[in-house]
Amino acid sequence: MIQSMTGDRVYIRRPEMEDLDAFLELRLNNRAFLKPIEPRFPERHFTEEGQREAVQTTIDRWERGTGFGFGIFLRPTDRLIGRVNLSNIVRGAWQNCTIGYFLDQQHQGKGYMTEAVRLATSFAFQEAELHRIEASVMPRNRASIRVVERTGFRYIGLAKQHLKINGKWEDHHLYALTAEMAELPAE
Repeated sequence: MIQSMTGDRVYIRRPEMEDLDAFLELRLNNRAFLKPIEPRFPERHFTEEGQREAVQTTIDRWERGTGFGFGIFLRPTDRLIGRVNLSNIVRGAWQNCTIGYFLDQQHQGKGYMTEAVRLATSFAFQEAELHRIEASVMPRNRASIRVVERTGFRYIGLAKQHLKINGKWEDHHLYALTAEMAELPAE
């Protein structure tokens, strides 16, 4: 199974231990920016040891086929600017996963995340042989809603008190994309 995919302006690839400093820098530089839209993390998460564990967990999930986390890197500088994760993989009759992502605050609004999500969904359908991807987005997160809509996800409903974000149970819009939907021409 390939571990990277390249787009026009970004590429995504599986993190490696050599990326540890870049992941720590990304988390530290965006801690306050991401706090309102993420679950609470222990202080340890924002240390070298915590990021080493996070990278190792990502590698372990790749090896077991239970999750596929990617770093998002700018072309041609190879600068790490975000993450996109395919998690909660269920096989059998469902062949489903969830997608989550974040982007460095300095790179917001440039279309990088839309490109990275397209690459990740392509990986999910072609490489991981999944059938369906779900995304959960807080109604107030307009930028993330634009990403899922631009990448072909379809709105499927509102989940009340769906995820605990920054210590509070938050409502989320639910979106889904299937392999068949991804093959349809853009609207």
